[in-house]
Amino acid sequence: MKIRLISLIFILIALPALVYAEEFPVINSIEIQGLKRIEESAVKAKITQKAGEPISQEKTNEDIKAIYKMGYFDDVRAEIEPFEGGVKLIYVIKEKPTIIKIDLQGNEEFDDEKLREKLTITTGAIADAVLIQDNANKLKDYYEEEGYWLARIVPVVKTVSEHEVSLTYQIEEGQKVKIKKIQIEGNKAISAGKIKGVMETKEWWLFSFITSSGYYQKTRMDMDIERTRDLYFNNGYLKVVVSDPEIQLTEDKQKMTITIPVSEGELFSVSSIEFRGNTVFGDDEIKKKITMATGKPFSKESLRKDIMGISDLYSENGYALITVTPDLEPDDTARLVKITLKIDEGEKYKIGRIEISGNTKTRDKVIRREVRLDEGDTFNSSLIKRSYEKINNLNYFETVDLSPKPRPEEKLVDLDIKVKERPTGFFSIGGGYSSVEKFIAMIELTQGNLFGRGQYMKIGAQLGGRTTYYDITFREPWLFDKPISLSTNIYKTQRDYIEYDKDAIGFGISLGKRFTDYWSGSVAYNFENAKVTNVADDASVIIQDQEGSRTTSSVTPTMVRDSRDNYLDPSRGSRNSLYITYAGLGGTNNFVKGEIDSAWYLPLGPTSFMLRGRLGYASGISGKELPLYERFYVGGIYTIRGLGFGEAGPRDSNGDEIGGLTQLIFNAEFLFPLVSDIKLKGVVFFDAGNSYDTESADVTSDSFGDLRYTAGAGLRWISPIGPVRIEWGYNLDRRPGEKSSRFEFAFGTFF
Repeated sequence: MKIRLISLIFILIALPALVYAEEFPVINSIEIQGLKRIEESAVKAKITQKAGEPISQEKTNEDIKAIYKMGYFDDVRAEIEPFEGGVKLIYVIKEKPTIIKIDLQGNEEFDDEKLREKLTITTGAIADAVLIQDNANKLKDYYEEEGYWLARIVPVVKTVSEHEVSLTYQIEEGQKVKIKKIQIEGNKAISAGKIKGVMETKEWWLFSFITSSGYYQKTRMDMDIERTRDLYFNNGYLKVVVSDPEIQLTEDKQKMTITIPVSEGELFSVSSIEFRGNTVFGDDEIKKKITMATGKPFSKESLRKDIMGISDLYSENGYALITVTPDLEPDDTARLVKITLKIDEGEKYKIGRIEISGNTKTRDKVIRREVRLDEGDTFNSSLIKRSYEKINNLNYFETVDLSPKPRPEEKLVDLDIKVKERPTGFFSIGGGYSSVEKFIAMIELTQGNLFGRGQYMKIGAQLGGRTTYYDITFREPWLFDKPISLSTNIYKTQRDYIEYDKDAIGFGISLGKRFTDYWSGSVAYNFENAKVTNVADDASVIIQDQEGSRTTSSVTPTMVRDSRDNYLDPSRGSRNSLYITYAGLGGTNNFVKGEIDSAWYLPLGPTSFMLRGRLGYASGISGKELPLYERFYVGGIYTIRGLGFGEAGPRDSNGDEIGGLTQLIFNAEFLFPLVSDIKLKGVVFFDAGNSYDTESADVTSDSFGDLRYTAGAGLRWISPIGPVRIEWGYNLDRRPGEKSSRFEFAFGTFF
């Protein structure tokens, strides 16, 4: 770097005739010399000296620094010469050369195209040393992410001409270095297992190639140090010090041990919690939002939740700019901390304009009707959050961005809704394999947002080893622009059961109503003509009695409460439903069938739990038997994983699965992210359930409440064309004739 300054002493010597007393010569002209690619106006914008003003050494120095900081120049200097009774101030500039070529050398594990994706520097750019080194660091970071901790990236700049250079990144990849062990030193109050549990950096294991863990990455480790500090803060250790990790390589340099030193300090408890600045809500009302308690260890996470609770109290009642600032006063001697929450309430706001953009196909009203607030309503943060969830759950958009934009002078908050549409129409022809159906062929034409009106249309067929199904479905979610849904479908199906076949054709129509944001109900009518054929000669009496044609004319009222945050991949909320089917409005089948279904989703950081229970009951009425195909068949990926279709339930005199009149099912799942970027998750589960029939004399059944148990693991993937499940279940109480475990998969829906 060269910065040359012309002192005023030189000016006074060179131009004595221009100096009188303490006056400096006047600048009559300012000139820029040496520019070739940079616009002169850009340089002059940095110059504070003006023509017609006396020259200033201080301003000249600052102008040179400002020009140099633009990053385009190797040399900047100032010169003066006499001009029209004053002086001409000349800034002489030497531009940095241009990069005309960028090469990569030494890379074998990754091709040039892959590495160039990480670079932000391009040909034609100025050869700025900081930018060149920054891109070398980007390559280094990428190699670290992939496990090449010993990789070295050296930028080499070669002069081609006076104004041009070539840039080569010399790469020394080295070998992959796996994390052999992570050890914590100095911890006493919190175990090493708990500390490593909050870290994203993990020791290398068998599935590291899937999870991308097991390799050192500096940015990830920096975040892990912060997570470790937060863990201690959450357990009352305000003075904890977590030092930078110490890394030691094995002799062969293929593995590393990471040591993280910890100095825990003393445990601090809460001495008192006070509030300042609150006028809208009294202390007693605010205290209802507080989870911390005096005498208990301080927790940063509890403090954060309490601040959010207070903020929600205000923001759900119109106070859009509420801020809560914590002030902690630790007493080192008594090991106590006093907490003061300073509340700046702001003023009450209303909703201003609601503006929607990015929707090229979807009509504005389809989005707007999911917004839980209208223009002029009192600001409410919880309704804004719910609006985002409702729009996102339409599944019409890749991204949804709902941004509140306050207008303080008018006490209004505008809602700016930006969406990026995704394809909602699919034509697919494919095949697959199912543990139940064996080989499957599928063809389907689906449009989830017909004409941009939010209507759903599907024409599909599935040909499987046991089931053939044809279906045409149409659904209008907002009939006459009211929260009333209309659905109709016509179908034809054929299914091979163990000792008989069922062929059916039918149609249905349903009307639904959304009562509140979470509650909805519907009434569906269905008519079906079914034939039971190919009954085995040795089939039980209960099957033989139902051979032939039967018709079902039924009505099904349903009530649902659904508060899930995401319908495809929920992490919190619940879905609770109740339906009762009554068949007897004409037709030959008379029966009632109902089910209570309750699923709860509980978030825990990036992971989540799912707990689900189902209770079903069915019975023939008016002296008629319950149709075989309306019984409850428990076993399989949608009920009890690890068991075959109907294995958890009654058997006829031949030992074949016959389905039950009642069912009881429980499912518990723990879901955790594997590769967040592609929405790939892992799941471990425990299932318990059974179906029962204690009324039929020739049926063997467990007593109601006796359960079958399975456990297992699997993968969940939100693929671009729909959700995919692959799961393995282990039969914990295997019975004669059953497999010890089963692999199963499903496409198109999760639990």
